[in-house]
Amino acid sequence: MVRRRPLLLAGASAALGLAGVAAVALWPRALEPSTTLLPDDPQVVALGETVYAAQCAACHGANLEGQPNWRERGPDGRLPAPPHDETGHTWHHPDALLFELTKEGPPKEMGNGEPYLSNMPAYEGVLSDEEIVTVLSYIKSRWPAEVRERHDALNAQMAVQ
Repeated sequence: MVRRRPLLLAGASAALGLAGVAAVALWPRALEPSTTLLPDDPQVVALGETVYAAQCAACHGANLEGQPNWRERGPDGRLPAPPHDETGHTWHHPDALLFELTKEGPPKEMGNGEPYLSNMPAYEGVLSDEEIVTVLSYIKSRWPAEVRERHDALNAQMAVQ
């Protein structure tokens, strides 16, 4: 038995070493928030509806309808809040981008260097990552099946790239 003990200790030491390497290799992934929406999870959607009512409905409408004339800039050069229902463009963006826009706010400039004027705030520090996912899941849960399918296809396409 004395001879087996060093082998057992060496095996245990090697296993712990491999576990440590695996933990370090996976560490950044474990810290990244999941941006996958869960529109079929009733608990997530219910929480998202509550957060939406408190944080989003004042601008985007209680029924996700957005503000009137949302495609036309106002006198201040800013666009009104768009709808988040199927009539808007929210579903044209993958989950990860919707999450980023909600957390960080829209970009400060357009691709051509011109400023992008928006009243949309960044919700980092206001909503947790999980709350952002619940709100977006609630929004997606309200889309018709064919729009949700198109959005799912967009997400799948982005995952391949």
